[in-house]
Amino acid sequence: MAESVSAMDSSDEEEYYDVSDSFPDPCCEEGKNTPAAPESDHVPPPGGVTVLNSDQETVSLGFPPTENSAGFRLQLDYSCETHRGCLTVDDSSPVKVDGLIPGTEYTFSITRIADNGNQSKATSLSVFTEPSPPVQITVDQVSSESLSLHWDPPAGEVESYIVTCCSEGDSVQETTDTNKMTFSNLKPGECYFLEVSTKLRNGRISRPTVTSANTKPSTSVQNKVDQVSRESESLHSDPPAGEVESNNATCGSETGQEKPDGTSSKPTVPSAPKEKHLESLLEELGLDHHVEEKLSLSTLLRIDKKTITDEPPMCNSDLPWYFLKKLMMVNVTARNVKCKPAHESNCEDHTDDLDDLEESTHSGDTLNPLDIITALFLCSDGFVQQEMALKMSMCQFSVPLLLPNCDTKQCTLMLWAMRDIVKKYRPQSLSESKGFIEERIVVSELPMISFVRLGECSLSKSKILNELLSSSQQYHDTFVHRNMECGDSPRRISNGLVEMTWYLPCGNKNMDVFSEPVAVANLRGDIASFETQFAFLCQTSAAVFVFFDALDSECELLTNQNHKAQIFLVGNRQSKDFKLDAVKKVATKLSLKKSNILLKEKHINDANFVKDLREKVSNAFENTKVKMGIEKMADVAHALEIWIDEDSPECQTAKKNADAITAEIQDLLKYKEAQLPLQGQIWKDLTRLEKEELRLRKVGSKNIEKYKSDLQLEKNKLREKQNSHDISKAMTCFIKAISSPGMERCYFLNWMRMNLDNVSREKLFDLREQYKEKCKNPENKEEIKKIDQQLSNSSLGTEHFFREMGQIYEASLSLPETDPARQQLQHLPKLCAELMLDGFPLELVDGKASNIPLRWVTDVLSQLNALVSPKNKILVVTVLGVQSTGKSTLLNTMFGVQFAVSSGRCTRGAFMLLIKINEDVRKDFNCDFMVIIDTEGLKSPELAQLDNSHEHDNELATLVVGLSDITIINVSMENSTEMKDILQIVVHAFLRMKEVAKKKPKCQFVHQNVSDVSAHDKNMRDRKLLLQQLNEMTQAAAKMEKKEEYSSFTDVMEYSPDTGNSYIPGLWNGNPPMAPVNAGYSEAVYELKKNIITILESCGSSANNILQFTEWMKSLWTAVKQENFIFSFRNSLVADAYMRLCTEFNKWEWDFKKEMYSWVTQAETRISNFSTPADKSNISDMRELLMLLKNEMLTELCEWETKLLGNLEQYFKQTLHVYLVEGYRQDFANSAKSLRQEMEISVQSKLTAAAAIRKGMMKLDKLKEEHTKKLEDRVCALIEECRKEKVQMTEKELDKEFDKMWTETVKELSFTKMKVEDIFTSVSHHLRTNLSTKGGHASDLLSKKSLRECGQDPFKYTAQGLVWLKGLFSPTKAVQQIAVGIIKVCSQFVTVKVQRKSNYDDTYIDEILNMIDERLQDKVGTDITFEVSLKQHICGDAARMFQKMHEDFLHEKDPYICLNENKEKFLADFKDVFHHVDQCQKKAEEFTDRCLKPAVEDFVNRSLGPDIIGEMKTREEFSTRMSFQYSVLLDLLSEDDFIKYVSFICSYENDVKEWILNKIVQHFSDGSTMFEDQHLQSCVNSINNAIQKAKAGKSGNLKSFVVVVCKELGDKLVISQDALGAFMTLNKADQEQFARSLTECVKEMAQTLREKFKKTNIQTKLQSLHVNPQDELFNTLIGCGEQCPFCKAPCEAGATAHTEHFASLHRPEGLGTYRWSNTEKLCIDICSSLINSDISFLRKERKYQPHPFKRYREIYPDWKISPDASLQASDYWKYVLAKFNKKFAAAFKAKPADIPAAWKLITPEQAEASLKVSFHIK
Repeated sequence: MAESVSAMDSSDEEEYYDVSDSFPDPCCEEGKNTPAAPESDHVPPPGGVTVLNSDQETVSLGFPPTENSAGFRLQLDYSCETHRGCLTVDDSSPVKVDGLIPGTEYTFSITRIADNGNQSKATSLSVFTEPSPPVQITVDQVSSESLSLHWDPPAGEVESYIVTCCSEGDSVQETTDTNKMTFSNLKPGECYFLEVSTKLRNGRISRPTVTSANTKPSTSVQNKVDQVSRESESLHSDPPAGEVESNNATCGSETGQEKPDGTSSKPTVPSAPKEKHLESLLEELGLDHHVEEKLSLSTLLRIDKKTITDEPPMCNSDLPWYFLKKLMMVNVTARNVKCKPAHESNCEDHTDDLDDLEESTHSGDTLNPLDIITALFLCSDGFVQQEMALKMSMCQFSVPLLLPNCDTKQCTLMLWAMRDIVKKYRPQSLSESKGFIEERIVVSELPMISFVRLGECSLSKSKILNELLSSSQQYHDTFVHRNMECGDSPRRISNGLVEMTWYLPCGNKNMDVFSEPVAVANLRGDIASFETQFAFLCQTSAAVFVFFDALDSECELLTNQNHKAQIFLVGNRQSKDFKLDAVKKVATKLSLKKSNILLKEKHINDANFVKDLREKVSNAFENTKVKMGIEKMADVAHALEIWIDEDSPECQTAKKNADAITAEIQDLLKYKEAQLPLQGQIWKDLTRLEKEELRLRKVGSKNIEKYKSDLQLEKNKLREKQNSHDISKAMTCFIKAISSPGMERCYFLNWMRMNLDNVSREKLFDLREQYKEKCKNPENKEEIKKIDQQLSNSSLGTEHFFREMGQIYEASLSLPETDPARQQLQHLPKLCAELMLDGFPLELVDGKASNIPLRWVTDVLSQLNALVSPKNKILVVTVLGVQSTGKSTLLNTMFGVQFAVSSGRCTRGAFMLLIKINEDVRKDFNCDFMVIIDTEGLKSPELAQLDNSHEHDNELATLVVGLSDITIINVSMENSTEMKDILQIVVHAFLRMKEVAKKKPKCQFVHQNVSDVSAHDKNMRDRKLLLQQLNEMTQAAAKMEKKEEYSSFTDVMEYSPDTGNSYIPGLWNGNPPMAPVNAGYSEAVYELKKNIITILESCGSSANNILQFTEWMKSLWTAVKQENFIFSFRNSLVADAYMRLCTEFNKWEWDFKKEMYSWVTQAETRISNFSTPADKSNISDMRELLMLLKNEMLTELCEWETKLLGNLEQYFKQTLHVYLVEGYRQDFANSAKSLRQEMEISVQSKLTAAAAIRKGMMKLDKLKEEHTKKLEDRVCALIEECRKEKVQMTEKELDKEFDKMWTETVKELSFTKMKVEDIFTSVSHHLRTNLSTKGGHASDLLSKKSLRECGQDPFKYTAQGLVWLKGLFSPTKAVQQIAVGIIKVCSQFVTVKVQRKSNYDDTYIDEILNMIDERLQDKVGTDITFEVSLKQHICGDAARMFQKMHEDFLHEKDPYICLNENKEKFLADFKDVFHHVDQCQKKAEEFTDRCLKPAVEDFVNRSLGPDIIGEMKTREEFSTRMSFQYSVLLDLLSEDDFIKYVSFICSYENDVKEWILNKIVQHFSDGSTMFEDQHLQSCVNSINNAIQKAKAGKSGNLKSFVVVVCKELGDKLVISQDALGAFMTLNKADQEQFARSLTECVKEMAQTLREKFKKTNIQTKLQSLHVNPQDELFNTLIGCGEQCPFCKAPCEAGATAHTEHFASLHRPEGLGTYRWSNTEKLCIDICSSLINSDISFLRKERKYQPHPFKRYREIYPDWKISPDASLQASDYWKYVLAKFNKKFAAAFKAKPADIPAAWKLITPEQAEASLKVSFHIK
């Protein structure tokens, strides 16, 4: 217990339990309040906050009420260093915060919030949770004088351990920093107490763990040695959680006391005050903290280490959990609980000393099972008590009727605990009719026979009772007795316990002990000590059997009772205390007959004695009129002041609320129609419409989109109809009741469940009787059918109320958001989520309608996620199998849960339930909760009559298999036909999951009712047969699903015939109703559980969080509702994973391309500088350089390909949920290889072209060099002549002399005329080569028209022989559009080449022809005539432009023209040299302006393209193809411009390129020159380094200096040879002075270029780039360029080399200009709908024969068209067509489409939302 400290005033400290019986510090600090603000709407802060209780994981706070608490709520924020949370509650109510960390300081901040949203100042306080006691202590060595112990260090920072050892009168306390301690100088043969506590970092001390050990006796006394070692081995437990600082350990001695019955009580510590028996035992059992904070079901059902390990209990504190673990799995050995003796594991303590024979074999420290059971009932809440009583009843254990508290002497009638026990039996009266009675045992009015003891009794009452109730064929220990394991241990707290059991007949005379049902009660202890219990039994029983050895002749206890019951005396005449006279006197006083007395004579053996007793019992209850149900016993209990567990206010309020609802039920069917109307026919109709929307089975000849629109309107009407119903009285009460506080809500739901079961049971009983009666006459077929239908509909449970609640909620969502009716229901999902955390199941699939209320389930799971986040990871276990094969029982036994298993209540649909994973095993599972899904039985006879039962089973199986991490499949080897059906369903489901989830599901086959120990070996043949059948089923399923690559079961799932099968014996050990659960069943289920948990641990990495599970469920169910599951599956999780993979791959791909762009730029530079002063290669042959570069290229490409594949491999190893996209892995690997091949072809082409151009230039350069050299020589000679004149020449004279010399020299030079190539001839040759594979007709077509005549007029194609088909627009028009698109792309390519002003190369025309071929590939409607005419047109136009480009280039490079252009420069240099003018500055400027500056600008332009592309790729819209498509369409929607829509649809490539260009311009419109500046600075640095190197080289003259500079820049800059040659001529500048001037000029050049870059707009820059960002981005984002064969939506697959094309958003075909030929109206059909219809299409490939859309993949195997998953995904294009219908019709020269009514209701917001759905944008 923790103390309470007011938030305003400190209260006195309460006592704590530590080494000195009180904690030194208070557990919470004084709260701090700030004064309230004086505003009028002031909210008072919460004052006087008190800590009501602080436990290890919970803190309870109390709040005093304000004047008007009703108008306020409280918000509690709490946190520690590693954990935080928030809670909002009603004001003035105690608040319990759970899920906290033990031993940790939490800070609470409490704010009061008014209804208007105003908040108070916060009140804060600190609270320490109580530390967990240390529990893993081991006594290592024991001698006569010493004890050694150690313990596992707990979590946290440990400062010290305090170890105390006590014996009688002695106490030693030590402090240590280690985790072990030895005490010496102890007394031999003495019992010592050990206490171990851990001190926290804050100074607090945890509660101690107490045990004891005996030192060995001295040599003369050799007893108790084994006991010490046994005890030492039992001290194992787990360390506490929380911030732990140190452990305390205490050891003390104890002495025993003699009891009246001669047994010894547990010794007590003399030095400590005397403890109460109950308190002492609870502490020993580790249950003391559950006295106040009762044990709950959620705690009990958690999966922890103890749940999944087979370790036996090592200490007493393990015993309750061991018992509960066994009991929850209905194991009949649960009561056999004791600590593991030391000698079983510690061989050192074994001796062969015969003196040990004298030692007692009984350990005084073993606990009686009844004490453990009593303790657990006292420490559990009502729901755990109820669950324990139910499971004990199933095990045929006696259950507590009156539960005693030995410290308070108060007992409790366990009415609620037994209320859930339902029994079925057949009395003799029904044996012939084979009828049976089924009812709750608390309402069954049965005679009760009680057995009590007066004084000492040598007969074992309980053993005799067991024999009394057992038949000769079937003995069972219903009651614990002294001859059972631990049954002889003294009872410490269970005396006064009244246990109860029932004998229920099966209707077989030869097997029944009693022919009628009877209740049996057994009082533990002497009635002299428990008069209240005895009085209760006397007033409620038909007979009381009093066992005795000696009777007091007065015996007032017997004679004074107000007996309703007959009294029977049962004595043992063999007892030395027996006195016959006393018996006679008492009999006389009680007026007993001889038949009321039974004495055990010496000559009567046990069997005959039991037989006589059975006869008397039988006579007693068969002739009695005293029959009282346990419910009726409550009145007697009240009169005797016995408490009743149902009397708690929460329970009574809940009962009242439940009764108010169920009391109204008269006729089940009418009640459901009146009170639960929304889930009836309306919900079934909605389900039918939802499935029809996707399946389109009844569309017939109707227009699909109009049909779907009508369905949508019909759905809306049904929702309106639902909303027209007021919430019924029953549902109003139900919702109000589940909104009540925690315990009351749980009581209410349990009352509801039991009440409804009772009602259904009665109704079913009546109907079964009618059914049997009608079946006697075979002519009553119609009536039998009617009753059969009523039997199906007579089930009514809480799930129906939750189902109605879901429908109320879903219907409200169709109302406007502001509608009060909708707003007041928004809290319902949270209520349901809270109930899931309380352990109540959620209906996932409504089995009646075979549908999931998706919005309801989604919102419940979202609220659940909000409640548990961040601890929200889950793993899922599901069971599948035939109906009534015990699936629910299997789950209940395995996990201790409570799926409905009562008679007539077969599970319908699927229910999911949460089980928490404890922190100690969370890291093993990597999840926080396990989700258990219980499903409806497959092959249900009830559904077999329906046509779609197989479909229903398929849907359910596919869904739950898809949701599960492991599926348990119940199979029966006996019924092979049924098993084949089941396996086919299951294999279909597994195959579908393998295909869509890209991971193998896991399964476990369970064979029930197989009990032979050799089952596993004997069934090897059966397992092989099973695998063979599974393989056959897989092949059949694969064929049906068109996935014939799967040939064996193990292809689609993880399954091993040896480990994937479990054999489980029958549930009952004998014949019900008296048969207990078979221990073999429980053990086999436990082994199955461990196996499943092991498998789940391996699934941990793929655990989804709750939101991911929800998304997966929604996608699965949508796909399930389609018929063609694999091809229709769409999932946002898969889409998200695919998007992430695409994003990553696009980054790697761009890194590769960028690196290659850089490499190509450098390689082209080296080629351009070949055989110039800048050439570094020392290679004289261009072919040799080209070969070298190609080898370098291959090395570079191989390295990058390896890197790409490595990145992909690493991604699939490290990234979460990559299994979702495993199927795309090969596509991306192929894309990496494909990219490498593309780059190789592209780079090789560029290198070849550059080499060819350079090779042509080399001749010109050499010629120019010769000419320049000759002119330079002549100019130098002229200078010498002029200087010899010794006369100062005027400028005119110098000009005249120079002109004369120039004219003479030029005449002498030979100027070979450069040959102009005929580009048309070259292009024509390449075109003919390209078409040579197309046959002779292509050659004939080429010959008909000269290439020079082609391309002059706009291209126009007129097809011949093409027909106009219904439903299609003119093929000629489509082909013309293809042509226009290709012509535009090729024209852009030619324009870019011409702008470069380089020479023509044949690689250009090859690239153009390749572009045409790529775009014509697989284009429908194109023929050889079209291809030839299109290529002639494009090539003719290109040849014309290339011819001019070639001629312009030759003109520019003509040596004569170039020489004359340099005449003025020669003249100026001539004058400078003649006049001895210093040329340094001038030459530096000339070199900078004419050589360096153009080269630097060219370098920046070559480098800027990749930079712009890289920058744009950082934007979301350019990250993946799907993001790109989404952004383009969103922009179109926001602009709302019809012209732009037409442009997008009709000229997709051009439009998108323009969009990209606009985005680039927009992004760089701020004038940023970041990239230019980087490259410019890089060039300047390179130039300056080159100058420094040239200076350091001390070149002989200026020419050699410049050559060094050029060579250093040879890898980066291409310096014009013409400019360089002119610069070198007549250059007499000083080298050092030139270098200084050049450095200054370079600095000025950099500044000039920076200014130029700033002034140049982005449009101008883009025209100068070598790599066009617009085209590169388009090529990356357009992907493969494929379009949907029906609606022309572009493919969005991420990998370039993908094997399947897909588009997220398909369009109405009218937007592709399709119209109906008979009406000319635009089509509104959408292919994503058509593929689910029975409509056919016509295609040329099939000779215009109809082909079903459903089988479109037979014609287009590369396309995957997913159905419109959300039914709203294509709203975007519906909205566009509906809005611009008339304009589109006019533009396409058609008539407007018939727009469905639902399309006209779509808003722009809905259109935008549909885009997000389609492209999975969050």
